[in-house]
Amino acid sequence: MKQEWQVLRDSLDSPRGQEPLGQMPEDFDELAVLEEIQEELILQEQLVIEEYEQSLLFDQECLNAMLEGLEASDRIICPVCRKNNLTVKTHLVCCQCGLYISTRDMTEGKLRSLLESTVTEHSHRCLHSPEFTVTSGMEEEASLLMSCPVCDSWTILL
Repeated sequence: MKQEWQVLRDSLDSPRGQEPLGQMPEDFDELAVLEEIQEELILQEQLVIEEYEQSLLFDQECLNAMLEGLEASDRIICPVCRKNNLTVKTHLVCCQCGLYISTRDMTEGKLRSLLESTVTEHSHRCLHSPEFTVTSGMEEEASLLMSCPVCDSWTILL
């Protein structure tokens, strides 16, 4: 834009033998064109600044989301839906996906340890990832079941 301004300034200076642009042009149309160009340049500059500020805001929001994810990394992700965090209380384990299992004296640490050890034990025998499902037993209490269709194994976790 500055180059366009300079080209226009140069074209107005020499060809007609007029006074330099630093002095007031005699033709009011030329002055109106110059003012219009200057307003357009200012508007474009404001738009670029606004876009830059929006980009900075977006970057800040992304950074905050990543930091929140790091802070929440100590939470346990539901093995059934693999999306939401589990809520662990002394008498129940539940998730937004519908997982609801009654437990006794359960803590996040105990549940994390149980899940990790069971998956690790399975990985020593099989290279495939197990699947987790909720099943209802004969007593109508829900259980968390880990199964693997490849090695045909299953384990009741809770």
